[in-house]
Parts: sequence; C-alpha cells; structure tokens
Amino acid sequence: MSIYSDVSERYAKGAQAREESLCCPVDYDQSLLAMLPQEIIEKDYGCGDPSRYVRSGDTVLDLGSGGGKICYMAAQLVGDTGQVIGVDMTDDMLALARKYQGEMAEKLGGDRVAFKKGYIQNLALDVNKVNHFLSEHPINDANVLSEFESWKTKQCVEAPLIETGSVDLVISNCVLNLVAEQDRKQMIAEIFRVLKPGGRVAISDIVADEYVPEHLKNDATLWSGCISGAFHEKDFLQAFTDAGFVGSSYDKWDAAPWQVVEGIEFRSVTLTAVKPSKADLYDGGHGVLYKGPYAKVYDDLGNIYLRGERMAVSKRTYDLLMAQPYEGGFIGIEPSEQVNHGGFCKPQGALRPAAETKGGKQAGGEDSACC
Repeated sequence: MSIYSDVSERYAKGAQAREESLCCPVDYDQSLLAMLPQEIIEKDYGCGDPSRYVRSGDTVLDLGSGGGKICYMAAQLVGDTGQVIGVDMTDDMLALARKYQGEMAEKLGGDRVAFKKGYIQNLALDVNKVNHFLSEHPINDANVLSEFESWKTKQCVEAPLIETGSVDLVISNCVLNLVAEQDRKQMIAEIFRVLKPGGRVAISDIVADEYVPEHLKNDATLWSGCISGAFHEKDFLQAFTDAGFVGSSYDKWDAAPWQVVEGIEFRSVTLTAVKPSKADLYDGGHGVLYKGPYAKVYDDLGNIYLRGERMAVSKRTYDLLMAQPYEGGFIGIEPSEQVNHGGFCKPQGALRPAAETKGGKQAGGEDSACC
C-alpha cells in the first residue's frame, strides 16, 4: 500500500496548497472554466482535457476526479439528461470537490455531479462501506480477516460502487499512471466492466518513450509526480486492446515532452477506445469504402478493408466505423431500403457489389457545390 499512501499524501497536500511540480500546461476550454470556483481551478493537476469528448446526455465517470474540475466542466456538457460521477481515494480532494457542490448545482440548474470515495483499480468496492465494516469488526485474527474478505467479495457483487454497464464515457486526467503496476490489468478490466456496450474512454495521461528502470520506479517523489509510473507508449494502447477494447488510439500527442529524466521522454497523450457493441450481428446490406492512403487496413475484430473497394460489413460494424475514432477514414454506404439478410456470414474481405446499394445513402464524404 506504500504507493497509494504516498500518492494520497501528496495529493492531500495539493488540495491544501497548489503544488506547481504537479502542473502540466493544458489549454482548457475557457468557457467551461468561467463558472468554476478559482480554488478548484488552481488545485487541479491534470495533463490533458478529456472533457472535450463528453456528449450531451452522457453518464460520465471521472477516475481520480481530484478537486472536481473536469467533473464540473463535463457537467456543463452532459446537459439536463446526463450525469457525472467522480471517484477519488483522497479525502482532502473529495472535500475540496464537495465544498462547492451546492454552489455548482445552483449554477448548473441541477445537481448532476456526485463524488464517491473509491479505488479506480476496483470500481466495485465502496470504501465508505469498508470503513464502516472495519469500525465494527476490527481485524484481530485470521478468522475475522476471512470474514472480511468474504463480505467484501459479496459487496462488490451485490452493491458495487459503480454498476456494471452503467457508464457512457470513462475519462481520467493524469491518474492511471499512479496505480501500482500489479493492479493495472484489473483497473482496465474495471473500466471495461462499468461501460455500456458501445461506451467510450478518453484517458489523458503520461507515457514514456522507453521502459522506466526500477530505480526510477522506486523513487516515491517521481512516482507520485506522474513520472516514473508512466506507461510505455506502446503498452498503454496494448493494455486497452488486451482488455477487449477496439479502436485504441492516440487522439492527442504532445510533440514536446513534459519532462525528460535520465534521457527518457515523458509526454502527455490522450488515449481513446471503444467497448464493442453487443448488437445482433446481421447483414443489413451495408458497405464501407476505405478512403486510403494505405493499400489496406485491418481492425481489432479481424476485418480487412481494401483501399477504394466497397467492403461488405454487418450493421454492427457499419455503426462502429461511422463513429469515432474510425469516423473520417471510411465512406459509409447504406442500402436504399432497410433489409435484414440474417446473420452476417460473409467471408473476411468480401466485397459489396455497387448494384446492391444503388440509390442508398452515403456518409463520410464531402458534398460538392459544383453540380
């Protein structure tokens, strides 16, 4: 627990007084900052702006929400039908975020932001309930420890802090790198769990261009400072792909490193990815045309797209390719009439003849006024 104790202690101090060494320059949307209390703005320690991925009506989960800055920015974007949940493990940061909750609810026209104490590597565990249980059942022998572990497992299943499949967008701002390496697989699996099918992630964090050596990882100041715990730039993407996400990509990549330590460059990025939909895989007569410039590309589901060819895809794959992060790379071709040919069973790389989609709607191109 030393990593989490060190991190919590440092950010508790950051909630009391601004710590410049934790600040990474970010160009936030000033219109969204206008209604925020200055104290929240000053005591924010992020490295990106994941709020720009928020859509109206979203249920947004902010991992490591700190003083609530990104949560209150996102609350302006989700509108009356959306909600924002912030999860943090540090009491001082939670106190700062909640200090202005009533004031922000009045400005927003409704209380659409909630802050919960929890660990982002286990979003099912309600830490307040854990503390209550331990206050009544102090662990003083192995039997009580066993009872606690059984209770904890049951709580995570029956009353999770964040419900399974309840979130449209998971965001985070320079926090995932603070989680111990042995807990990261579970952390990303938890992100996958809480998202709805088709849900998205937008994670702003720090990555390293080389693997960080152990002596830097063991430096508590560098770790809590969002440096030595950085993911390797390849492994960050791969971790989300391994967890079942598709379309993992860097939507933002800072050209200049934030810091350089022993020749290793640490820079800010924003990773986006999608949890695949569970919609029925049927053939609705849809096709896509990959615009180029590459001769062919593959997606994480094993589909192949040849440049300039009308490829046959299922309705589910069509919907995926017409949205971010794939949007813009393909021309979407719908049939003139809605059809359902049954389960999609065309072989990989099958073409969709133009005759099957004549008169249908096309998307992803640019209309010309010359005609």
